Order: sequence, then C-alpha cells, then structure tokens
Amino acid sequence: MDKQPFEELVRRHGATVYRVCRALVGPGDADDAWSETYLSALKAYPELPPDANHEAWLVRIAHHRAIDAIRARARRPVPAGHLPDRADADHREAGDSQELWAAVAALPTRQRQAVAYHYLGRRPYAEVAELIGGTAAAARRASADGIARLRQQFGADVKRG
Repeated sequence: MDKQPFEELVRRHGATVYRVCRALVGPGDADDAWSETYLSALKAYPELPPDANHEAWLVRIAHHRAIDAIRARARRPVPAGHLPDRADADHREAGDSQELWAAVAALPTRQRQAVAYHYLGRRPYAEVAELIGGTAAAARRASADGIARLRQQFGADVKRG
C-alpha cells in the first residue's frame, strides 16, 4: 500500500485538526497550533506506516502542540488592551459562531478537551481517555456534561454526536 501525498492529508484533515486546535487553545493560538501540528507531522510522516489512521495520528499531534501552546501562553506577558479575534474563513464552517466558541472556551478543562477530541476530532472515548487521562467512561461523562452545558445554552442548535 503506497502512502498518499502529505498534501492530501492536509487537505483531507486540515479543518478537523483546526477545530480541535481552536477548541483547545482558542482562536488566538489556533493558527499556530495548527501549523505546528503539520510541521511535526511532516517530519514524522516518512516513518508512519501506510495503513495508519491518519486522522487519529494528526489529532494526537494536535493534542501535543496544544499543550505546548498552553504552556507557552502561561509564560507570555499579557498585552494591554483588547485585540479583536481574527476570523479565518478557510477554516470556518457554516454555523460557526463566536458565541459558540466562547461557550466552548468557558467549559471546564476536561469537558472542553473531551468535547474537542470526541465531537470535533471524532476520536473514540477510549482514545479521548488516553489523551486527557482517566477512563473511557469518565471521558464519556465529561463529554456528555460539556455537550449538555452547550445544549442548555444554545438549545437544539448544538449537533448531537
């Protein structure tokens, strides 16, 4: 089985990886986390088996780059004043709203991570548990609690997983 070109991975999974990055680090650092994900993936791609689950592999790399971004953010000085969020139309989908992203960002960390990995990254609960720590049942509960909060705020507009 031949490997597909790396550019095809970017095209096929770029939006999913971006949504995971944005949910984990917010809109300010999502572009950088997305870029770092694909730079890391490009370096490791030659060693990846052709039959690997590319989406899962990229989401895992995005997880690590998000952790790096969060740690880097903690070391950065906080700028004075407010800068508007920059909307990137290449990665946004119909129905994306600043209000929804703000609600996702306001979720407790484990709920936000579980929602990002399961609903946006389409990872099974066992893998979500491996990424955030704990059991698959705990990941399922955190994800369900996060979605319940979003549904409470937005009603039927939140997609059922």
